[in-house]
Amino acid sequence: MFTPDKIIEIFCIADDFCKEFDLEVQKHQIDTPDKKHYQRSSRMSDSEIITILIGFHFGTFRNFKHYYLFYVQKHLRGEFPDLVSYNRFVELQSKVFMQFVFFLKLICLGQCTGITYVDSTCIRVCHNKRISRNKVFKGLAEIGKSTMGWFFGFKLHLLCNERGELINFCLTRGNVDDRNQKVFSVLSKGLFGKLYADKGYISASLFEMLFNKGIHLVTGIKKNMKNRLMSVNDKILLRKRSIIETINGELKNRCYI
Repeated sequence: MFTPDKIIEIFCIADDFCKEFDLEVQKHQIDTPDKKHYQRSSRMSDSEIITILIGFHFGTFRNFKHYYLFYVQKHLRGEFPDLVSYNRFVELQSKVFMQFVFFLKLICLGQCTGITYVDSTCIRVCHNKRISRNKVFKGLAEIGKSTMGWFFGFKLHLLCNERGELINFCLTRGNVDDRNQKVFSVLSKGLFGKLYADKGYISASLFEMLFNKGIHLVTGIKKNMKNRLMSVNDKILLRKRSIIETINGELKNRCYI
């Protein structure tokens, strides 16, 4: 569970980032003096909200409401003296959406080492029987298919290095193909070396696109394909794809995304 030292460490990193982020936003903000914008003030800072959200994914809670009411409000009053009610906190989550995304992209990701693994995982919004009644993600979530069957929701595309550090990620609708070139145009920024993937990423057009960027896509071969030469090093590294599959399992079963 969250320790006080870990809370302070994450808060300091998030607070420094939020201050820099606000300064950059103010530099590029367009003033409209003829219009008045009302923004309700909050007792909690953006960095406090982000820290609490990160804490939920660090713990073992499967329900955010239970986490906030029975852990944050009861045991973290000293660290967060200006806590708001649960309903108000849910409203404030949308306020820090942009800061949180930039925080993940700019602060929390690792560096490319030349050995990269790619995989995707489905994020279900609801049970398949309730698809027609779902209103929360209406117009955003789509029906897709993974190795585990049909689902309604989104796809999370992940890149990691051989040390298990996430390099990049991209969230798409559930019906987007894993080999979509628009997705890889986002994922491949700053990437170099070799990219190891499963057989679902076999695509001549994708291989060519990545090769033109200096990235070598390495995949296994299907049973109905002609055999091809592969170096021993590539065969060994291709077998270590369990690294990114383990990350997918941790994100779903422990971090509860």
